[in-house]
Amino acid sequence: MNLFDKLSNAPLRWLLYVLALNICGLVALYSISQGTADFSLSSRFVKFLFWFIPALGAFVFFFALPKRYIHEYAYVAVALSAASLFLPYLTGPVAGTYRWVSVGGVSFQPAEMLKWVMVIALARYLSDHRLQLKKVQSLLIPIVAVLIPAAFIAKQPDLGSAVIVVAPLIPLLYWVGARPFHILLLVAPVISVVTAFNYYSFTLWIILVGTVIYLSRTTLRVMLINFFGNISLGLLTPLLWNSLRPYQQERVLVLLDPTRDPLGAAYQVIQSQTAIGSGGLWGKGFGMGTQTHLKFLPEQETDFIFSVVGEEFGFVVVVTILILFAVLVLSMVQRAYKTSERFPSLVLLGIATLFMSHIFVNVGMTVNLLPVKGLPLPFLSYGGTFLVSCYAMLGLAMNMSVEAER
Repeated sequence: MNLFDKLSNAPLRWLLYVLALNICGLVALYSISQGTADFSLSSRFVKFLFWFIPALGAFVFFFALPKRYIHEYAYVAVALSAASLFLPYLTGPVAGTYRWVSVGGVSFQPAEMLKWVMVIALARYLSDHRLQLKKVQSLLIPIVAVLIPAAFIAKQPDLGSAVIVVAPLIPLLYWVGARPFHILLLVAPVISVVTAFNYYSFTLWIILVGTVIYLSRTTLRVMLINFFGNISLGLLTPLLWNSLRPYQQERVLVLLDPTRDPLGAAYQVIQSQTAIGSGGLWGKGFGMGTQTHLKFLPEQETDFIFSVVGEEFGFVVVVTILILFAVLVLSMVQRAYKTSERFPSLVLLGIATLFMSHIFVNVGMTVNLLPVKGLPLPFLSYGGTFLVSCYAMLGLAMNMSVEAER
């Protein structure tokens, strides 16, 4: 199938959704740049325009690449991507972290590429091996393969990207037929740690876990290991809490009580909520956002661009953006469901999960429903590496959807 045949069979509406989202992001970035001294070739708006060249190149490359090559070289790609995580330690820290690599004045973030390359590798493994998913032991290899690089990314530190790397694991395992009970066993330790911050919530959770394990009619050894393992993790929560960096602890505490540090850790969230709330139904208008242009809102071009859109363009545009995201993700899941070939189905679902995770976390943190993480909003936020990755994922998804139609 040549490139023109692919285009005729591809869901081109996905590209239209993305271009509409890009336009919203560009308008917001242009508004931010208005009236500032740095509105020039060095401004983030202009830089973002230049990043469209490699982004569209990545889209065309991964859209045109035959599926058999993507499948064949999945493990090589994930090995190279994992190895690239060490590059920031060779070039030195940026803002006290080891997330970025600078080459010739251009910076890129290796973890961004690993997110979707890991999805391809998981899709190949789960489609090739036809795992005996009735046994929880068969899930260990994909779990360990994801957790090792995620733990390394978390130590850079980049906890947000680490969470995104892990996010597709559970949906992909469920998609290939893993038992819901086994998936619960995988998720239960995380919930045990979270609920352990409150005695009553932890007690209720342990009772629920014990009931589910008992009703599963599994062996006594498995029952005891899982039940007391979750209790032990809950008791170890203070140690896990102390292992977090102070700023990470503050972000969690601010989520529970934004008034505890209004001029410090809670400042971003408070200004974000103020900006979104002040926009009302139709917004203040292009270039009229006070929180934005008086620079009360930090990281407005990247992590908090959703707040800029809410302030200047209002509830109607915010809902329109969320609808575009929802239609894009749901249509990818629908394509994944329709195809009978396992590899493209898994890739489609994994990419849809990555997009959904970014959207959910970014929007959630701007309204203080989730702790603040350094995660941009797909196709809207400024970020060169992230834009290229998003277009690469879009190309892969459209490629897999074409193969699925064949």
